[in-house]
Amino acid sequence: MADRLAALMAHFPVNAQVFNTGALCGINTVEGDGTHGQLHLVRSGAVEVRYGKGTLHVERPSLLLFPRPLTHHFVTDPERGADMVCANLSFEGGADNPIASALPDVVCLPLEDIAGAAPVLALLFEEAFEQRCGRVALIERLFEVVMIQVLRQLMESGAVHGGLLSGLSHPRLRNALVAMHETPAQEWTLDELARAAGMSRSVFATTFRETVGTTPGRYLQGWRVRLAQKALRRGRPLKVIASDVGYGSEAALSRAFKAHSGQSPREWKALGESEAAKA
Repeated sequence: MADRLAALMAHFPVNAQVFNTGALCGINTVEGDGTHGQLHLVRSGAVEVRYGKGTLHVERPSLLLFPRPLTHHFVTDPERGADMVCANLSFEGGADNPIASALPDVVCLPLEDIAGAAPVLALLFEEAFEQRCGRVALIERLFEVVMIQVLRQLMESGAVHGGLLSGLSHPRLRNALVAMHETPAQEWTLDELARAAGMSRSVFATTFRETVGTTPGRYLQGWRVRLAQKALRRGRPLKVIASDVGYGSEAALSRAFKAHSGQSPREWKALGESEAAKA
């Protein structure tokens, strides 16, 4: 079976930066900074989580994932508090990261429900609450492992409905999605993608649209444009990028880029550079 996450994580990895290891007491706020998501692990203690118009009541050891910037508040017992380990998440590509954009605003999972995570979490908590050399670097790598385990859990449980992760959960569509992710430069036709999925052309097209929420052609265009954006951020020339992501010329890539993002590659890059300079 093809690895559904390999190409995604290779092109659009996530990095963690720890900012809390210990008890949180009373009311604590994590501000949405416009850039980072957060992953929180509750080892013990009751926590009320407030975000936007929503509220969650966490009564047992759990994971809380905010994949996109969103201000949220933790309310715990002012004296006993709750033991928590928290990290900021940096998704490659920011708002254009296909993994972050495919997730719901908030994911809450009991730790015991995350298949295979027990030994990783045990080591993470052990390092978080001890003072050992290299602990922060190790905790951050373990957070990244946990993030992969969460994605795996969401796909295998079918917990996400609609979008990329829903498509990767489908026993047949996943093969077409992985094919596009791994070889974006191939001149994919609807027939070829249907064959990769082991489905008829019409059933594949309908099932893809109903499950992922867009057409196969539109999805492929979006994937190619995201790869082009990543390459532009790294300073690669547009002519080379066009060939790498499956377009025969700069003009063809520029048309697809503008159709998907509303901006030409040059406009998109200039805006990104301007925002980076302000930051």
